[in-house]
Amino acid sequence: MAAAEHPMQALADYLPEGSFESVADYLHRHKVHLTITRERKSVLGDYRNAIHGKNHRITVNGNLNNYAFLITLLHELAHLLTYEQFGHRVNAHGKEWKYIYGSMLANFVTKKIFPPDIEAELRHSLNNPAASSCAEEGLTRVLRKYNEPKENIRLLEELPKGSSFKIKDGRIFEKGERLRKRYKCKEQQTGNFYLFSPVYEVRPL
Repeated sequence: MAAAEHPMQALADYLPEGSFESVADYLHRHKVHLTITRERKSVLGDYRNAIHGKNHRITVNGNLNNYAFLITLLHELAHLLTYEQFGHRVNAHGKEWKYIYGSMLANFVTKKIFPPDIEAELRHSLNNPAASSCAEEGLTRVLRKYNEPKENIRLLEELPKGSSFKIKDGRIFEKGERLRKRYKCKEQQTGNFYLFSPVYEVRPL
């Protein structure tokens, strides 16, 4: 799916029921140029501040399920609000951003936009949200339940130790031991070791 600029009403198809009006208000009020793009391996969304009279720019991956799309969009809108208040004087995911993002999430949680399992995970992180929803393992697990099924795709934590798996770029690894929060896995071709999140999606071999 190529990047696309969608009419505001079409945006409703990407959002959970009951969230469109609040999201549209943010986009109108802060003059956001929103682009829905194809899946990107490294990011779910990003934000670029307004320069030279142009609007703020936000992109969000269009392959996300509705709940993940909303959470990602709120994440990027929180960057916008942080920039409007503090400019470049604060860290991208510092306490100022965490407060704003947490407040935005709390607003949508209060409106009962999310199903109970996602709401419970969001409540755990409202006071100290992670820089990425992918960094919050519990949230990643419950959001995944609302994805379209993918054939022969599993979470790394579901595979037994010593099993082989392939990642999106085609490389093959052997699952090793867990070191604190991540698994140490050996790339078969090079013998190099890499650390993977337990909730990283892989293809078992």
